[in-house]
Amino acid sequence: MFDKILIANRGEIALRIVRACREMGIATVAVHSTADSDAMHVRMADESVCIGPPSSTDSYLSMPAIISACEITGAQAVHPGYGFLSENAGFAQMLEDHGITFIGPRAEHIRIMGDKITAKDTMKALGVPCVPGSDGGVDTVEDALKVAEDIGYPVIIKATAGGGGRGMKVATGPSDLEIAFRTARTEAKAAFGNPDVYIEKYLQKPRHIEIQVFGDGKGRAVHLGERDCSLQRRHQKVWEEAPGPVITAEERARIGKTCADACASIQYAGAGTIEFLYEDGEFYFIEMNTRLQVEHPVTELIYEVDLVRQQILVAAGYEMEFQQEDLHLRGHAIEVRLNAEKLPNFTPSPGTITQFHAPGGLGVRIDSALYDGYRIPPYYDSLIGKLIVFGRDRDEALARLSRCLGELIIDGVDTTVPLFAELVEDPDIQAGNYSIHWLEKWLAAKAAAGSAN
Repeated sequence: MFDKILIANRGEIALRIVRACREMGIATVAVHSTADSDAMHVRMADESVCIGPPSSTDSYLSMPAIISACEITGAQAVHPGYGFLSENAGFAQMLEDHGITFIGPRAEHIRIMGDKITAKDTMKALGVPCVPGSDGGVDTVEDALKVAEDIGYPVIIKATAGGGGRGMKVATGPSDLEIAFRTARTEAKAAFGNPDVYIEKYLQKPRHIEIQVFGDGKGRAVHLGERDCSLQRRHQKVWEEAPGPVITAEERARIGKTCADACASIQYAGAGTIEFLYEDGEFYFIEMNTRLQVEHPVTELIYEVDLVRQQILVAAGYEMEFQQEDLHLRGHAIEVRLNAEKLPNFTPSPGTITQFHAPGGLGVRIDSALYDGYRIPPYYDSLIGKLIVFGRDRDEALARLSRCLGELIIDGVDTTVPLFAELVEDPDIQAGNYSIHWLEKWLAAKAAAGSAN
């Protein structure tokens, strides 16, 4: 087992990893920018190393700085968390070249799944159902028109190297396909340095369902059910729950086995998430995230598994502590993302926390690095925490979430807490009746009603 792990991240996920390491008796090294010198993960780790100025490019994304921190402290492994370098195949390879273990999948798997066309082709070959679309990239408007005619409108144009909703445009017919195609390519080039796009059938009212998988890197893999992440704004998840409100046990077993078998076939190591659009009982692969997800706590609660611990064990060459037959779903869990943002426009709201009080009680978990007096810097993602609740069933989880939102106090900055206080009382949410388009329509209707008044 590792004696010391460096955590190449910040905020709540860095603190989450520190806690897992401490329970395993592993020393931790926190890296931080000058803007994060007073962050909770820096305080809680056994050692800390400043790796650069506030800009993430010069700190959390600086591979030489992180490797130097490993060499200075004697860290044998790096846990990347999510975001930053967590899905950077070059970083994983660089660590390996320096004799440092990357706590995650092999570089080749990160590379394959990082390109959406290659990922889709790989998954299709492994028997994973995919959305009808182009066979690879589409380079010209003429080719785009032909593909769209073959699969039928509406279609969505996506950046090959995309993420976060950038480089994605919908075309409802030939008349608007050309501008959507050109706009998507321009956005893709600006955001990712790669203008390549591909085309898929655009589903009308799909849900976003993702399957948590875990492999030992030796040909054995399991699934830990699904998460429903359909409540999104601008393709960014805000509310996740497990199990999915509309997924049957038979569907879960079927798609879960398909995903686990695919991971076993390529000898995938560690945690991964295979994401689907789900409509009318059918699953359509969209991408695979080769890392720990922001929303991993809901899976941990319903399966009673510590995913970070398992990541560390597998990276160190140990066996997973469970097999598929050991994994039994129980109850229901919901996570809401607490962002420092000012409603209704969701603009960032950095500042100083004047008071923080976390809710408590049975079935309540807060993953956050907040504390009274903490200064939220303006340089990074606005996520400041996650409120996760567990109940014997979905109704109990919703009631618990409503109670916890009333107890939660985060003063000094604006947050998205009021949004969730409204959502948890909405009849569609309570009935589980929503798709990936529901939240944006709800927000638009709310804004229209407000302007009318």
